[in-house]
Amino acid sequence: MTEFFASSTLFAIALTFCAFELGRLCQQKLRLPIFNPILIAAVLTGAALAAAGIPNETYQRHCEAFSWLLTPATVCLAIPLHAQFRRLRRDLPAILAGVAAGTLASLGCVWGLAALCRLDGVLTLSLLPKSITTAMGIAVSEAAGGAPALTTAAIILTGILGSAFGPQLCRLLRLDHPAAQGAAFGTAAHVIGTSKAAELSQTAEAVSSLSLVVAGILTAVLCPLLF
Repeated sequence: MTEFFASSTLFAIALTFCAFELGRLCQQKLRLPIFNPILIAAVLTGAALAAAGIPNETYQRHCEAFSWLLTPATVCLAIPLHAQFRRLRRDLPAILAGVAAGTLASLGCVWGLAALCRLDGVLTLSLLPKSITTAMGIAVSEAAGGAPALTTAAIILTGILGSAFGPQLCRLLRLDHPAAQGAAFGTAAHVIGTSKAAELSQTAEAVSSLSLVVAGILTAVLCPLLF
């Protein structure tokens, strides 16, 4: 039975969809920010793989289609940006300045804490692209010499935390302007943060889409310069 599940692409895809759907139902029932569908799906999938004795490498091989879909899914975020771009032109310099400051703060904090904790170079390089999308983060990590698996885990955790606690931080810091909220979510929490920004307003969603792209480009340029 284990050999059947390990060799079945359908099982891997069905497991992924079912785990995410259960995570979504948990979030709807419990209504707590920490119960993110992605986090719950990851835990349930890991538990199912461990119980079935299926190596993670095998599961990832069968789910390559999902990895391929990451790039077009990210590109689709340009749709709300295009719809709102005329309204954002006036705030564009401030948005870009905010994204640049947030990206520098993110990279600086990771680099500083890594140096303080005396982490090795591979671990530091794996954590630096934590605030950009998975598709871009993996490419940056591989090019710099990091560990893509660790980078993926850091990116997902960063997005979940940003989505869970971002609204409370916006209220605490009095970030009421939709453009400011969008820049914060997109720069700090990439795609997962953008999905939360979409719940706030269309403007916040559009700015978040722009911010995650600009933050990704800046991170790709600055990461190699730090080493």
